[in-house]
Amino acid sequence: MQINRLALRVCSRNTRTAIVPFNGTRCFSTAPHSSSTPTSATSSPSTASDSTTHFGFRTVPEQDKEQMVGSVFKNVASKYDVMNDFMSAGVHRLWKDHYVSSLNPDRTTKLLDVAGDIAFRFLDAAKKKYGANSEASVTVVDINPAMLEVGKQRSDALGYTATGKISFQEGNAENLTSIPDASVDAYTIAFGIRNCTHVDRVVAEAYRVLKPGGRFTVLEFGHVENPVVKSIYDVYSFQVIPRLGQAVAGDAESYQYLVESIRKFPTQPKFAAMIKDAGFTLVGQGWEDLTFGVAAIHTGFKL
Repeated sequence: MQINRLALRVCSRNTRTAIVPFNGTRCFSTAPHSSSTPTSATSSPSTASDSTTHFGFRTVPEQDKEQMVGSVFKNVASKYDVMNDFMSAGVHRLWKDHYVSSLNPDRTTKLLDVAGDIAFRFLDAAKKKYGANSEASVTVVDINPAMLEVGKQRSDALGYTATGKISFQEGNAENLTSIPDASVDAYTIAFGIRNCTHVDRVVAEAYRVLKPGGRFTVLEFGHVENPVVKSIYDVYSFQVIPRLGQAVAGDAESYQYLVESIRKFPTQPKFAAMIKDAGFTLVGQGWEDLTFGVAAIHTGFKL
């Protein structure tokens, strides 16, 4: 695959597109609702001797986080796509389309898509580019069975299941036991990595499963630096998004966690450094900001 530098930057920070904050992937919780701007308050872990991690702004035992996130996704799986469109006014589709375009799949690209948000766009792009000659394929890995079932149903509806070009596996991004070393050409994860307990382990597993020359790409929410945009974004995030979640999905708490989890994820420079520390080679600064940094595409190559 070649590095594709698109002239069109539909949602880059340098465009004048209005900011439309967006609810994302694998980002739900039982965190208590709050309509105020974020604070640093956390709750105490249930057991003092446990290793702890963040769950939004809460501090929880590490062993509890996976189950907490998973239980919420079981409840919201059927409403996931509707909420994405509603809360982003469709901007998430532009981000994902740009993400796949920058990946620029080859005719035979073998993709591992963790969390499953990119698989169908990837197959659509390969089919459009290579037609019947496309041999591109994708393995979708998700830790949540309910989300996998939604993906399987969509694959059936789109006609991809019958082609044999897509498969689904339940698995943990921190320990991809079913994926052999150096077996995939590209690894994508969109709006999912910030929900993992140990992000560094996810990056290390991506390095392990990629072939030499393979590409690791992450589409994830970022940190907005422009003070004017940031103030608007914070008000929308903490005072509007949870209320919209309640109105549309009957679930304010999940969307409260959404905005909290975004703020807890490393900044773009820090995450790029984490990718580099895992052994990946970065091009330039290692990421591209979208919509003033509301989201960002991170890329690393296994050379």
